[in-house]
Amino acid sequence: MIKSESNLKIFFVKLIAITFAIIVVLNVFYNIFLADKLDILNKISNLDKNTADILKDKVRSEIRSGLEKDRILSDEDAILIKSFIEKISSELK
Repeated sequence: MIKSESNLKIFFVKLIAITFAIIVVLNVFYNIFLADKLDILNKISNLDKNTADILKDKVRSEIRSGLEKDRILSDEDAILIKSFIEKISSELK
């Protein structure tokens, strides 16, 4: 009878320790990996009309300034993008 109570006590102590460990691991995983990404998604989804218009104007001005340059891409970037497009084209055939 006493051995059974002792085994039950050990079982509950292990159960509580494992549960606590799982909670700690999930909390650390969330804080390290997911919190920043979810925060960024929240900021993007909560943009008001004024902020969205400001971002659109900024993107448009950057595109205009890029079009005024002789070369937009460096030689290395151009080669990489060309190779990437050729690979996609070959896979779509």
